[in-house]
Amino acid sequence: MQETHELKIGKKAFITTAAITLSLMILSGILTRIIPSGSYERYTADGITVIKPHTFQYVEKVPLPVLRWFTAPLEVLFSENAPVILVLVMLIVFIGGGYAILNRVGVFEEIITKVVRRFGARRYLLVCVVALVFMFFGSFLGMFEEVVPLVPVVVLLSYTMGWDALLGLGMSLLSTCFGFSVAVSNPYSVGIAQRLAGLPVFSGLPFRLLIFAVLYALLSLFLVSYARRLDDDPRRSLVFEEDREMREKHAPGSSTPAGSGLAGADTEKVRRATSWFLGCVGAILAVIVTASLVEGFSDFSMPAIAVIYLVAGIGAGWRGGLTFRETVSTFIKGVSGIAPGIVLILMAMSVNYIISRGGIMDTIIFRASSLISDEIPIISSYIIYGLVLALNFFIGSASAKAMLLIPIITPLADLIGLTRQTMVQAFCFGDGFSNVLFPTNPVLLISLGLTTVNYVKWFRWIIVLQLLVLLVTALFLAAAVLTGYGPF
Repeated sequence: MQETHELKIGKKAFITTAAITLSLMILSGILTRIIPSGSYERYTADGITVIKPHTFQYVEKVPLPVLRWFTAPLEVLFSENAPVILVLVMLIVFIGGGYAILNRVGVFEEIITKVVRRFGARRYLLVCVVALVFMFFGSFLGMFEEVVPLVPVVVLLSYTMGWDALLGLGMSLLSTCFGFSVAVSNPYSVGIAQRLAGLPVFSGLPFRLLIFAVLYALLSLFLVSYARRLDDDPRRSLVFEEDREMREKHAPGSSTPAGSGLAGADTEKVRRATSWFLGCVGAILAVIVTASLVEGFSDFSMPAIAVIYLVAGIGAGWRGGLTFRETVSTFIKGVSGIAPGIVLILMAMSVNYIISRGGIMDTIIFRASSLISDEIPIISSYIIYGLVLALNFFIGSASAKAMLLIPIITPLADLIGLTRQTMVQAFCFGDGFSNVLFPTNPVLLISLGLTTVNYVKWFRWIIVLQLLVLLVTALFLAAAVLTGYGPF
């Protein structure tokens, strides 16, 4: 039997996720028929388009034809979100092809073997360390989409330790999302929100550091408990059957290593390929840091990371001894295995497209904001949390939501005595954690597509944790209101 090296989206996982996303497209279309259309006036300041408060007005509804609910996945390619979608497609293609090459020359086997040797006797410390690294980058530098190229590596590490794809996703994607949500100094959420609210840059840091510590402890407890459960009985894995082939291929003591014959035939070539890949990972981290520090560079960070990953794969293939024909062939096979993920991304982006074309987004914001001014501060903070949480279903971008909401809710917060710092904290909580819960988030769909996990199994795995997070963050918001979390 010929060994394969590429990532593949399983047929069952694809059908399940596609069915859920299609249902959401139809639901969005129905909402555009029920909710009145309306709009705010907008203006541009410092290159940022923001809403003018108190300018909302209802407009004549022009219903989006039902047929266009289903053609939306094609129409989004010609919408204002087309550049974002093209970058995501490019990321999928380059990751799929690059991963196949890197895996074929044994790069991942080399890296993971060294990690396992270092932490083999401290299995649960490894879980905590990996989770901390990803959570740190998410919280301090705003990494989220950038985690995608690293997800397959951590999932392979999980297999090698005898665990499953869910734990690998937990150590990488989930940890990054937790960090992004806590937003100690995340420039894309707390940074933009504080600037729009007129707060000092990254003020309120000690309180967010406390939140980081508590949420990291909760996440580590969740991941380590699950790892212990798998160590006691691997059959308790929610993806035990789906993981069977990968588990047997990569588990400790397996006769079939992660890499190929090249890894055993020429150790020096594998080391050269691994060094090349690690250098490219360093370049990716440099891009992430630069994007968080240099204004405007973030627009180019994802294309840059996609290209770097492509260079990582091709360069590793060359340094690992593959011929040009072998490199191209492996790349094409890798892309074909992950290509169905492109369809899922187009469908997910269609939900926002349908809502926007239906003209109901501003109406939802207007009606929810009117509730804020009628409540006491602590209830208002929860309404802001819930509003951002709901909008995150349709708008994944933290900066886009900040530009929509912060100008509207800032004067309302002042009116009812809710500090602007607490308002921003409610915004960050609502923006982040549901990124790995809502099936309309393209990063979640891409990451799941890189593994054997379908959305239903993922939802079952994280829903209790998400409810605990909801409770803990609600308590933190209450504490912020009661202590007058500031400076104002």
